[in-house]
Amino acid sequence: MRHVITTLFVMIAVTVVVWQNGDSVSADGSSVLVIEIDGNIEPLTADRIARGIDEARGKGASLVVIQLDTPGGLLESTREIVEHILASDTPVAVFVGPAGARAASAGTFIAAAANFAVMAPGTTIGAASPIASDGEDIPPTLERKISADTSAFIRSIAQARDRNSEALENTVLKSTAYSAEEAVELGVIDLIAPDMDSMLDQLNGRTTTTGSGQVVTLTAEGASVSRLDRTFMEHILNILASPNVVFALFFIGGVAILIEVLVPGLAGPGILGVIALGLAFVGFWNLPGSWLGVALIAVSMGLFYGESVKPGFGVFGAGGLVSLIVGAVLLFGNFFSPSDLPEPSFMVSPFMIAAMTALITVTWFFFIRFARTEGGTSSGFQSEEAMLLEGQWGVAVSELSPAGKVWVANQEWSASTDPGILIKKGDEIRVVGVYNEVLKVEKLYEDIPETTE
Repeated sequence: MRHVITTLFVMIAVTVVVWQNGDSVSADGSSVLVIEIDGNIEPLTADRIARGIDEARGKGASLVVIQLDTPGGLLESTREIVEHILASDTPVAVFVGPAGARAASAGTFIAAAANFAVMAPGTTIGAASPIASDGEDIPPTLERKISADTSAFIRSIAQARDRNSEALENTVLKSTAYSAEEAVELGVIDLIAPDMDSMLDQLNGRTTTTGSGQVVTLTAEGASVSRLDRTFMEHILNILASPNVVFALFFIGGVAILIEVLVPGLAGPGILGVIALGLAFVGFWNLPGSWLGVALIAVSMGLFYGESVKPGFGVFGAGGLVSLIVGAVLLFGNFFSPSDLPEPSFMVSPFMIAAMTALITVTWFFFIRFARTEGGTSSGFQSEEAMLLEGQWGVAVSELSPAGKVWVANQEWSASTDPGILIKKGDEIRVVGVYNEVLKVEKLYEDIPETTE
């Protein structure tokens, strides 16, 4: 028995030693974490790179590799990424690849900030002159101010990483772009590698200084390579971070809320509207959005509401369409703070705007207008029992302002009255229309004002 216990202790001790040795090997540099960035540089990108660097440090990885292919992005997000890279305790390499990839605009700053900047043959880097987020040129005076700031930014990065300051500054001041061969010759990057394995072989044994000031020798040969997977939430946020998706969600949410207000008792449109608007704001906060655009879309919904309670298609409806279109155009692009690096325009596509405009027009003519002005008397929208209620009297069992509950024909019903009309609990009412099992009612007797002698 004693022998068995001793054997168990020895096995446990060996397991602990092996486990500890495994950790120390990982910390010494047996693993590489790859973060793939393919697309615009935006807040979600900065968050993902920060998570990857933290995860690499926690696992004791020897190197973080950012595989980069970007047309550009937001200056604020670029600054965040550069800060994370410069402060990283784990060496960071940026690999611009595969062939055909580019580190344009914001990508130039990110590549320059890495401990090791590497490009594949057939890739480019540069063209980092600031432009407005809508893709247009910046006014000359403002352009000089922004260019001075961004050129100082890239110059400070070049000095921190001992790169060619003049060549990098030209990417900002002159929109210069370099091929991989030109970049390595000018000292903008460190080396050229056709693929990740070749890059790791060439980096093996090189020394660099981490964000904490520690000088480390890179052990990359034969390292196990893992990739940073997107979390479920990152997948969702990535879908939402699209101007077209955000505008569509704002539109759907606004229309759904309007339907709930105009046709009380349905519940479904209200729930859908709240969910859609919540998702829209999540996406909106991850893009260079304009609150003016949001306000104009909200105004358009208010104007559509006004149109729905007035006969004909007049000033309110036309104003709502104009407000919706202008709001969609101004929703993204941050027109009042054009301090972004070159990027694909963050704009709602004209096709999406046209589609939503057509949809709201059709909706108002064939659904909302019908429901509010005709009373929903079509038998296709109500049960046979509800059809028999029109003209009957009842009593309000809750306040209607304009929606509430009434008691008609020995049954409780959801009901609504005209906007601006208040029916108190206990008031007698008459059914004047039915829509989708919701009664449209009016007060049977007007209140008689009290008089004093």
